[in-house]
Amino acid sequence: MAEVLLQLNGISKSFPGVKANENISFEINSGEIHALLGENGAGKSTLVKMIYGLMQPDSGNMKLGSENFRPSEPNKARQSGIAMVFQHFSLFDALNVAENIALGMENPPKINDLSQKIETVSKSYGLPLDPKRLVGQLSAGERQRVEIIRCLLQNPKLLIMDEPTSVLTPNEVTTLFETLLRLKKEGKSILYISHKLEEIREICDFATILRNGEKVGSCTPKNTSAKKIGEMMVGKSFSSPSRKNRTFGEELIKVSNLSVHSKDFFGTSLSNINFSVRVGEILGIGGVAGNGQDEFLGALSGETKTSPKTITLLDQHIGHLRPNQRRELGLRAAPEERLGHAAAPAMSLVENTLMTSHSKDVIDKWGIINFKNISTKTSRIVSEFDVRTPTLDNTAASLSGGNLQKFVIGREILEKPKVFVVNQPTWGVDAAAAAFIRQSILNLASQQSAVIVISQDLDELFEICDTFAVLTNGYMSRIYELGHLSSEDVGLLMGGSDLDLDSHAQT
Repeated sequence: MAEVLLQLNGISKSFPGVKANENISFEINSGEIHALLGENGAGKSTLVKMIYGLMQPDSGNMKLGSENFRPSEPNKARQSGIAMVFQHFSLFDALNVAENIALGMENPPKINDLSQKIETVSKSYGLPLDPKRLVGQLSAGERQRVEIIRCLLQNPKLLIMDEPTSVLTPNEVTTLFETLLRLKKEGKSILYISHKLEEIREICDFATILRNGEKVGSCTPKNTSAKKIGEMMVGKSFSSPSRKNRTFGEELIKVSNLSVHSKDFFGTSLSNINFSVRVGEILGIGGVAGNGQDEFLGALSGETKTSPKTITLLDQHIGHLRPNQRRELGLRAAPEERLGHAAAPAMSLVENTLMTSHSKDVIDKWGIINFKNISTKTSRIVSEFDVRTPTLDNTAASLSGGNLQKFVIGREILEKPKVFVVNQPTWGVDAAAAAFIRQSILNLASQQSAVIVISQDLDELFEICDTFAVLTNGYMSRIYELGHLSSEDVGLLMGGSDLDLDSHAQT
């Protein structure tokens, strides 16, 4: 029998109007990679925050080994051997790797001694890092290495990982899995949270599944299909997106010689980008995070102005127009950062809908707002995109990440734009929600719209896109017919390799 490392017994946690966790019990064994699964709002984040000491349970108890365990703060959890790599990295761009790691330590050694430790540990686990490099100069995968090495320097018993592969290339995923298997062999445990079910099946030994704050099942992922696991998570069956045959029509948007200087010191400037997208076409833009995706979306949405003729929408030059002017012409965008960029955190869902709705049924020619109509529009978004919220007056910040994602995507798609540009459309959402969003994008394209999908998820790109290009260091590759590329081809292109694929490139 394997030795139990962490035991949860009857853990419950409530917030005003919401039961986040209800009587949850399960065990994590030493030397085990244990998946914690559930759709958005299932209670995963609340549960791991209690394990890590960021929250306290209302009832129930935990044991670490044979000792009672109830950390009052993360520092206490770390002292007990619990480490966590968050989905959103907590790093300072202007500091180097060693300085960032020192900030997360209670009693850091001298910086030179720490640098030597970082080099030794990172190389030994196959995650080499230069401790003197500025974090702002690192790729997303290298930033994750900083977080992991910071945890490994604590010599943890349990490593919690939240969506660890969401920003990684296929090669980086392989390297990460090799590291996790080595940690498992050393007797360390990993609590692994992810919506990528095939990864769960590949790497995890056991899975606990939550739904609506309760434990609803468990399984051995290697012996359970991804479809079955997904259905256990959502409590119902769901279908993969269905691609209808689409014929491409006229050119809707054309980008010519687009070059943008990034205003962010650690951003990536765009250089001489050229492409066009036709009616009914979904163009996928792949690439590792930090290669110009934000600057690319900003230039298309109008947040960054360019010369007028750089961007053409239905034969009209729009490079100089502001975002609202482009929206009125039918070009809409959804950025990667939903909270604070696509949605105002402290404003209600109705108010957030109003911010991007300027049609005559919402605001008349005198500037009078029709709140009844805007409430009806918000209700339709919440209903059709299954946004879990107690009321329409709840703030954007009160929604889980996945539900806010569905709200933002739904708000744009239901306006039926001529051109829709979206960055990471299903980032952080569960399998059923991802399938629904992808189907909505496919449906939009079939209704005479053009769609540009910026994504790091290869499965997503293959599932919904017709054509494909990659962004690397601000440069855009040629456009390829995606049906002629293998996942290995796309992975290599995303990694910056120059492939001999001329025969599959668009002319």
